[in-house]
Amino acid sequence: MREQLSLYLSRQATSLPRYVREQLIQAALGWVPGIVGIGLRAIAYRAILRMEGAAAIEDGVRLRFADNVRLGHGVYLDHGVYIHACPGGVSIGAGSLVMKNAILHVYNFRNLPHSGITIGARSLVGEGCILRGQGGITIGDDVYLGTLVQVLAVNHVFADTSRPISHQGITAQGISIADGAWVGSGAIILDGVRVGRNAVVGAGAVVTKDVPDYCVAVGNPARVVRDLRSDPMPAQQPGLVVY
Repeated sequence: MREQLSLYLSRQATSLPRYVREQLIQAALGWVPGIVGIGLRAIAYRAILRMEGAAAIEDGVRLRFADNVRLGHGVYLDHGVYIHACPGGVSIGAGSLVMKNAILHVYNFRNLPHSGITIGARSLVGEGCILRGQGGITIGDDVYLGTLVQVLAVNHVFADTSRPISHQGITAQGISIADGAWVGSGAIILDGVRVGRNAVVGAGAVVTKDVPDYCVAVGNPARVVRDLRSDPMPAQQPGLVVY
């Protein structure tokens, strides 16, 4: 029982005093709704995480290893967001938005050297996205992830048929998504991939290889179908309003 309790606590906070502090503050203020709750958390949560300027944290946001979380000025965390920032940490740049029920989970319990999640400025993580940062995830500025996107910087080894896959270990190469990219809803980005600057990943695509700068990739597995520099998109349809 003592071992199980120790294991649980080791996966919730950097120390027992930190666990107690983080849990007490979140229990006291994490449920308070509306602008009052956002204001209270903007002040009190500075005691458990690194906040640069003002950040808006809605009620129902859950934080673990909060001392490894950095929020830039103007960051918004929507209802139900879950951030687990065990060693390696989670850093969210100024003006970025993490929407309802998104999960940012570093999940490094194997001393992986490059774990962590870094999101640049003015980026959007859509509703229900899952980011798993064992191998490290780097997302640039002005990146949009549509709803239900998965960015999974980890993979399982499964070559040995004599052992369960869960006993064969993992690889964790990391994922990067460069400035200005757009990843469509439901897409899955697998470990070891780079999505280039201003690249587009179509909805539902499964990306197993790099997507070059300014290219469009679609399908499962994703393939590049257009280079926007040499083969630009046609003119907008007449009457189509761009906002």
